[in-house]
Parts: sequence; C-alpha cells; structure tokens
Amino acid sequence: MNASSRWLSLLQKNKAIAVIRASRCDLAIKMAKAVATGGIQLIEITWNSARAAETIAQLRAELPACTIGTGTLLNIDQLQQACANGAQFLFTPHTDLEIIQVAKENNIPVIPGALSPTEIVRAWHHGASCVKVFPVQAVGGASYIKSLQAPLGHIPLIPTGGVTLENARGFIQAGAIAVGLSGELFLPELVAAENWEAIALRAKTLLQNLVVA
Repeated sequence: MNASSRWLSLLQKNKAIAVIRASRCDLAIKMAKAVATGGIQLIEITWNSARAAETIAQLRAELPACTIGTGTLLNIDQLQQACANGAQFLFTPHTDLEIIQVAKENNIPVIPGALSPTEIVRAWHHGASCVKVFPVQAVGGASYIKSLQAPLGHIPLIPTGGVTLENARGFIQAGAIAVGLSGELFLPELVAAENWEAIALRAKTLLQNLVVA
C-alpha cells in the first residue's frame, strides 16, 4: 500500500484533523496531547508555529499512536525541512505543482489547498493525495461540498476554514472524506487558561458528532 492509500484509509477511519498553530513549542505539545486524549489521531502542526520542526519531532516520539503532519507549507525548502523532522503528511494552503511532485518523490501524502472545481481537478490530476477545500465556508460550506460530488465525487476532499463542532457532520454527509478544525477545537480562552480537559472533551465531542449512520 502506497502513502496515499494509507493516508486515505486513515482519513476514512478518523474523519478529523486537529490543526495546531501555536506561538510556543510547549503550548503546541500540550494542545496536541489534549486532542489526542480526546481521541483525535491526526494532528497537523502548522509550519508557521513556533519551532514547528522541533514540535513535530517531539510529538512523533511522545504520541506514537498519532499521525503527525504539518501544514501551511509554502515552498520546497519548508517541505524538505518538514520531511527531515518526521512530518507524516503535508498540507499547503494553495496548489503548487512542484511541492506535489517532491512530496510524491518522498512518498509522503500531500494535500494542496484549492477552492474552485478547476483548481481541485488540477491538484488531483497532478498527484495530490486528496484536496483541501479552503476556505470552504466562504463559498457555501457543506452545500458547496455536496454540489461538487456529482462531477468530482472521485476526488477525496477535506474542507477546512469554517468547520465547527456543530456543522462538521454535515460536511461528512455531503461527501467530504474528513474535516480539519483549528480554532473551533482550540478556543482561545481554553488555551489561555490551559484547560486541556475542556479541549479533550471538545475533541471527543467532535468525533462523536462525525459518526454518520
């Protein structure tokens, strides 16, 4: 099974990715452990977090049951640093064909960002493992994902940017393979108070909400 196939299996099983953007490495570690306690096993550390490479390497060691990746990658240099520090999947906010190609050569799942049908198809045709639809809420949310299914149902989509605990299930029902959440999991007031139990509960609630009969 290649990297993309393994990644799609993980998405089908887990359905949610916690996206962490933090100003301190120790904070990112605590945030990751909180959602892992709540059952989320796919964790993205954005590359514009403080000491992202170090954070990824540490989480790989301390959360062996989780799959740790990175996002907000903008160029090949960042991709190579992320790979060198153990990132297991790669998200970008845009579609860069060179990044897709290098990720494929390194056998690491790559999920470029796209919004229009043209962008989504272009990313998929050039080898994306799946496609991040971002920012999804700006173009209609779950109804937009549903409208893409008839022509593009063969392309696995991960909506981000406007996904909440309450509407996440609607995205899965509309055809998304998984969803990505950041601020909705890590409410600023909970992070500031270091209320990790409350964040773990939000992660657990999200996963419960994503069970589609």
